[in-house]
Amino acid sequence: MTEFILVPGMFTGAHVWEETAAHLVSAGAGVHPVSLAGLGGSRGGAADAIDLETHIEDVLAVIDSVAAGTRDQDGIVLVAHGYGTYPVLGAADRRAERIGRIVCLDTGPGQDGVPALATVPDPALREDLAGRAGAEGTGEDLAPPAREAWQRWGSTAGIPEAALDRLTGLAAPQPLATLLQPLRLTGAVGALPVTGVLCDANGSSIAMVQQRVDFGDPALLPLAGPQVSFFELPTGHWPMLSLPAELADVLLRAAAGEGHHLVPPGSGEPPAHLRPFVVDVPELPRERTGNVDLYLPDAEGPRPAVVLVHGGPVPAGVEPTPRDWPLLRGYARYAAAEGMVGATLDHRLHDMAGYPRAAADVAEAVELVRADPRVDADRIALWFFSGGGLLSAPWLREPPAWLRCLAASYPVLVPLPAWGPVDSSFRPADAVAGAGTLPLVITRVGREMPGIAATVKEFLTAATKYGADTEVIDVPNGRHTFDALDRTQESREAVHRAMRSVLGHLSA
Repeated sequence: MTEFILVPGMFTGAHVWEETAAHLVSAGAGVHPVSLAGLGGSRGGAADAIDLETHIEDVLAVIDSVAAGTRDQDGIVLVAHGYGTYPVLGAADRRAERIGRIVCLDTGPGQDGVPALATVPDPALREDLAGRAGAEGTGEDLAPPAREAWQRWGSTAGIPEAALDRLTGLAAPQPLATLLQPLRLTGAVGALPVTGVLCDANGSSIAMVQQRVDFGDPALLPLAGPQVSFFELPTGHWPMLSLPAELADVLLRAAAGEGHHLVPPGSGEPPAHLRPFVVDVPELPRERTGNVDLYLPDAEGPRPAVVLVHGGPVPAGVEPTPRDWPLLRGYARYAAAEGMVGATLDHRLHDMAGYPRAAADVAEAVELVRADPRVDADRIALWFFSGGGLLSAPWLREPPAWLRCLAASYPVLVPLPAWGPVDSSFRPADAVAGAGTLPLVITRVGREMPGIAATVKEFLTAATKYGADTEVIDVPNGRHTFDALDRTQESREAVHRAMRSVLGHLSA
């Protein structure tokens, strides 16, 4: 019989696991939900005595109790939600011989020397709490969220209203020291199998993690190891409340060793961003100035230009840089083959705080393109991709007269919950109120991750409300980055239609 120890996240206790635990018990598993000190468990003393070490001891006590009462040779499965990853890793590091697997539910792996503060999605709150480290006030508690504020801590998608009411009613203050004390690991936990369960309505997915691995992000490269597997669920940050039966099934499968394994860089097929463009276009020379490449048509006189804005975040130092990716080069060459100037650029969207910096890079690049004598400065189109979609907001809010069209392919149009607060000026779903008569061309894919699809739906609802001139091009069987991943006639037709529309607006 598999023994599961379920450790909750911030503000919550064993109660959040009730439905999932019931499904696991029905499947014949042993289940042991944990209530951490100060969060439903005994405080055991003054509030200032409760820190991360206290919660590690809480988990150790349950591990030892379960281990003493079972002969299961496969080891215990530790399941951690959010903040719970930190006490789980600390305990597993000290009892590695008794642990069969760690399951991290919608959270990244903790690291030695890093406090659980890293799990707080709001960067402003993280900064405020970090400022209290070492101060006399670290014995205080962080108040639990009000009902309408849970979204600040992760997507509440899928949680029934009654469950959200109960989550709020039973929420407990989080002892602040639990977030500020660094996690200390000997390294023993590193040999244990780990399964990540990603909740894509919260803004994470296997494809997104694979992309970061493909980029060579050193912090994520260990996730491509053979000991690490993944599942994903189409829901928000609290699947034990929104999809309890489905979560139980995933936990049982994880315990059995199932799950998706990431592809290490350099093995298997090329990553999505390095695969060929889905449309065959002629090779054309390019000119490079600063962070901008121009693909010039064989045509007389100043020509309209299409400026292509890549997505992200893309870690600094990635090679090749986005303007050299086959996908963007393909779109630029396609535009040039049709008599327009195609322009690609590199911008500095390296993390979620980088949107203002990247927006400045895009604005500077656009002005460089417009200043070129071979470009008709009064006929410009901007085309945004993926996470670069948020960079469209300034142009939607106040479109200049020379901007004749704004396109976006599989875009993110509202910041995703897992990203934490992004500068409020980068919300295209709000900015579209100012779009006026600017033509918008949106390409959406049918196999999009739910979190991103929800942002497109919100944007289109707002666009309809404000009467924006919007054309939607659907790719029913397409995936995110379909124009490189899905080499089908449907994909090619969608790219052709989008390009014809953009060029039509430029030629009008």
